Amino acid sequence: MADRGILVVVSGFSGAGKGTLMKRLMEKYDNYALSVSATTRDPRPGEEHGREYFFHTKKEFEELILEDALIEYAQYVDNYYGTPKAYVEKQLNMGKDVILEIEIQGALKVKKKMPNTLLLFVTPPNAEELKHRLVNRGTESMDVIESRLSRASEEAKGMSEYDYILINDVIEECVDNMHSIIQSQHDAVKNRQEFIKEITEEIAVFKKGE
Repeated sequence: MADRGILVVVSGFSGAGKGTLMKRLMEKYDNYALSVSATTRDPRPGEEHGREYFFHTKKEFEELILEDALIEYAQYVDNYYGTPKAYVEKQLNMGKDVILEIEIQGALKVKKKMPNTLLLFVTPPNAEELKHRLVNRGTESMDVIESRLSRASEEAKGMSEYDYILINDVIEECVDNMHSIIQSQHDAVKNRQEFIKEITEEIAVFKKGE
């Protein structure tokens, strides 16, 4: 049976390159699964249930909340978004490391519910580079960019809550660094479990009076 996977939550500033980073990680290594979120928003053209999102009615989503079937959830602009517990658990039990991309508040909720979760925060090397990337995308007005930068100053206050800060300067280096961190977490968990088992067995001898 494969070792249980690790749940990895990835957050970061808009423009930090989280999407590119995770896409490259999935291409380069084969032990990862991206978490699929549940939502009440309507599917966009080309989207499929269970691939981009699990699409639910508001009533169905609220039943999931009542059943404690979500690791975390939030409401944005009249729609719910959340992380289904069953899907994540299934992937972890298959030995897959599950990557979940969410914002800081959601990340901290996940950590509280599942303490072994690894929290990674992605950032460019400096603030100027962050602004440069947002401008160079050419997809948003300066007003929207300024709004994203303003939000980043708030998000920066939560960086200390994360286990590791990933500086996304050279994409390949960042991908390899991310993979190494996750694999070292496997070793740490395994060593901890082995030590607990070993010392528990040794101490059990005292109970028998030997």
